[in-house]
Amino acid sequence: MLTRPCTFILFNLWITMAQISGQEDKEKTTALKDLLSRIDLDELMKKDEPPLTFPKTLEEFEYAFNEQGQLRHTTTGEAFVFNAREDLHRWNQKRYEALGEIITQYVYELLEKKCNMTKVILPVDVTEEEPRSFIYLSADAMSNPAKLLVLIQGDGVVRAGQWARRLIINQDLDSGTQIPFITRAKEEGYGVMVLNPNENHLEVERPAKPTPLPSPEVSDEPAEKRERKDDRESKKKRDFYEKYRNPQKEGETEQIPIRENSSPEEHLLYVWDHFVSNAAARNVFIVAHSYGGLSLVELMSQREAQVKNRVCAVAMTDSVHNIWHQDASKSIQEWLQQHCRNWVSSPEPLDTPVEPMLPDCPRLSAGTERHELTSWRSFNSIFQFFSKALHTGDEYEEESSNTVTTRSSHRTKHDHNHDD
Repeated sequence: MLTRPCTFILFNLWITMAQISGQEDKEKTTALKDLLSRIDLDELMKKDEPPLTFPKTLEEFEYAFNEQGQLRHTTTGEAFVFNAREDLHRWNQKRYEALGEIITQYVYELLEKKCNMTKVILPVDVTEEEPRSFIYLSADAMSNPAKLLVLIQGDGVVRAGQWARRLIINQDLDSGTQIPFITRAKEEGYGVMVLNPNENHLEVERPAKPTPLPSPEVSDEPAEKRERKDDRESKKKRDFYEKYRNPQKEGETEQIPIRENSSPEEHLLYVWDHFVSNAAARNVFIVAHSYGGLSLVELMSQREAQVKNRVCAVAMTDSVHNIWHQDASKSIQEWLQQHCRNWVSSPEPLDTPVEPMLPDCPRLSAGTERHELTSWRSFNSIFQFFSKALHTGDEYEEESSNTVTTRSSHRTKHDHNHDD
């Protein structure tokens, strides 16, 4: 057992060692600050950085789509390479985004020239001064008396006619665009509407704020205050350097929302009220990918009677909807169970039943574990599901036409009544 004098000596020794350790840490911190002060981060950021200016066309990018719909370099024949410049992630990302914008315009051209779709501006009463969006309609979208197909993609950068930009660039047009759905739908006698739920605002550059002049140095400023000030300046440089290393916009921008189309949910509601509800088709079919499924459930919450009255079947692909979080009523859940199927990412073979997570639409495997591929992989299954739903619905209407009011028979054409 230690005596009291020994304990006192050990205690003093421990305090002395802690003080020495603290001094060493302080010296290391001071040395690190000195090292950082010698590095000009502003110059380091500019070193070897190419200009953030990129080609405006596929030809200038030296890429083209081959006969298989694959994007290939016009000289080497190689697929697109993201890391064109090593250790310059920000530049590579900006280059990818620039190519993505060109792809978007290319798909628009295909919709108009290959699919003979017509661009319709939204809002329908838009003025010259306000921002606008648009959708695409087949020639018979509003007049086809039998069938109408509505295509809704997920959220993000994708625009009308696209399921996934990544697939268009890295795989092919068939898997990444909605063109195969449009082509087959028209062959099978559907009118077609292609929605554009992510075109929600006009982005404009915000005028740059004038840079304030630096305050004059105060010679008698306390050392502690100067040290805190230096720490803040170093942090600003480090933060700015981190921003440089990651994708970012060069200038500040502001977003001007598009009237009644400022979100995917608003867009779908607007298109329903102004187009789908006024279309002549007795049977409406919907394909909704990812966030499109959430928007559809939201539409049902606001236009439940109309949707039940007009929609024959819904095919979701890896939908992110949640009937509990979205407060879907019991009647909506029951309708989804009967009229909807959700093809989800899964390692199981295509069309294998997947354990349901919530009591709404049955889930089936899309035959792939890749979220963005679920629409393309379930392509044939979706049209088979629609054909079966239409056949079943026709049989039901024929059997019950003399006894009960059916889904199509009690519908008033161009019904404008809302549920809210």
